[in-house]
Amino acid sequence: MQFTKSLLLVLALITGGLSGQVLAGEKDPLFIGLSQDSANRVSHVLHFADLQLKRGHPVTLWLNEGGIFLASQKHAEKHADHQKTLTKLVNDGATVLVCRYCMKQLGVESSELLPGMQVGNPDLVGGALFREGTRTLTW
Repeated sequence: MQFTKSLLLVLALITGGLSGQVLAGEKDPLFIGLSQDSANRVSHVLHFADLQLKRGHPVTLWLNEGGIFLASQKHAEKHADHQKTLTKLVNDGATVLVCRYCMKQLGVESSELLPGMQVGNPDLVGGALFREGTRTLTW
């Protein structure tokens, strides 16, 4: 009898755990927060964003803290490859938002942003972050 109760408890936990999974829908939006400019990390993020964009997921990249340097033409020497990839992502339909507050704190002017990069504001960021079905990821 004890074995049967234990087995039922294990099965209930397994079944309950499986039914609680939340999987992304086929076209759910993806919101990625990127707060660094570490070369390896950025390459990984941009590659992942590109793969998801190709799968049909609308992608928004939110560049904040050190991540804002990726969108700055003044930092083109350090981030040339990343900037090419960011530009390609934008041309393929991704949205890149750059934190206005971080820009002010770190001395990045809106005039030096790459074409297609948008200075973020509460409406733009909130609209992307809280869009129905959005999944979030941060690096």
